[in-house]
Amino acid sequence: MPGAYAWWYVDALSDPQPDGSVHALTLIAFVGSVFSPYYAWARRRRGDAGAPAEAHCAVNLSLYRRPRDAAGFQRLWAMTERGAAQLRRSAAQLQIGPSHLAWQGDGSLQITIDEWTAPWPRRLRGRIGLLPQQLPGQAFALDAAGRHLWQPISPRARVTLDFDQPGWHWQGDGYLDANHGTRPLARDFDSWQWSRSALPGQRSRLLYEVQAADGAGRALALDVDAGGHIRARPLPPCQALPATAWGLARSTRAGRPPALLATLESGPFYSRSLLRDTGDGALAVHESLSLRRFGQPWVQALLPFRMPRRPDWAGRR
Repeated sequence: MPGAYAWWYVDALSDPQPDGSVHALTLIAFVGSVFSPYYAWARRRRGDAGAPAEAHCAVNLSLYRRPRDAAGFQRLWAMTERGAAQLRRSAAQLQIGPSHLAWQGDGSLQITIDEWTAPWPRRLRGRIGLLPQQLPGQAFALDAAGRHLWQPISPRARVTLDFDQPGWHWQGDGYLDANHGTRPLARDFDSWQWSRSALPGQRSRLLYEVQAADGAGRALALDVDAGGHIRARPLPPCQALPATAWGLARSTRAGRPPALLATLESGPFYSRSLLRDTGDGALAVHESLSLRRFGQPWVQALLPFRMPRRPDWAGRR
C-alpha cells in the first residue's frame, strides 16, 4: 500500500560467555522503511500515492560486543535500502536483496544475512536462528483509529548467532515482534518509548508508550506468562532517564528509577539502551524514538551516510 509500512523486529542478549564478553543483536526487516530519508523524500515529492512501500525496503542489523572489562560496546551496523525489484515475499518468507528470513517446519525462524556496514564498509555474513518460546497471537492498536498495529509475536525466544564475518558465535534469550501501519508514522506520532524485559519462569514484561501528534498519550503495560497469555498491568510511574549525547529525551515506566547500563545506539532521533530494574533486577532492552526529530531537514541530510540506497539496476547484492 502506498505510504504504508511493515517491519519485523528481533533482539537478543547473549548467555554468559567463556571469555567474559557480552553480546547483543537487533535486526529489523522493513517493507516501507519508516526511517528512510528516501521514502520520506518520495512522499513529499509525489504524495503517498506515488510512494509505494515496496520501493523502500531494508534489513537493518546491529551487532554488539563488549569484551571483558571493557567500558563500552563495539558496534557493527548495516542498513542498505533496496527497491521493489530486490524484494521477494510470501506468507512464510521475506527476502530483501541477499538477506532472507524464513519460517521452518519446526516452527523456528531462520535468518540469513549478507550485508555491508556503513559508513565504513565491512562484510556482515552469517545466520541467526530464533525458536519461539511464547506465541501470544495478539495484536494491539497504538492509535485510536487503529491505523498502526503492534504484535509481540514471541516475547520470549532462544536465539543462536553463527557469523563467519565477523567470527562471532553465541546463544541467548531473544524477542520477536512486528509493526505495521496504513500511513506514515510521523503523521500520527511525535515520539514513543518501548521496552521488553525477560523475567524468571519464562515470563516477560512489555511496555509501549506513544505520544500522538495531536498531543494524546497512550500506554500499554503488559505481562506475559510462560504459556504466552498476556495480561494488562497497572501503568507504573514515569521515570526519566538521562538524555543521550544528541540531547534525545528518554524515559520509561517503573516502580523506581532503573539503572542505565549502556546506550547501544545513539542517533539524532533514536536510541537503544540496556536498563536494569532496581526493584527486581530484570534486564530490559529499551528504545526511544522522536519522529519530530526525524522530520528535521538536518537529520534527513545526515541519514544517507548511515543508510545508503542500492538502486534496482545494481543487482541483488
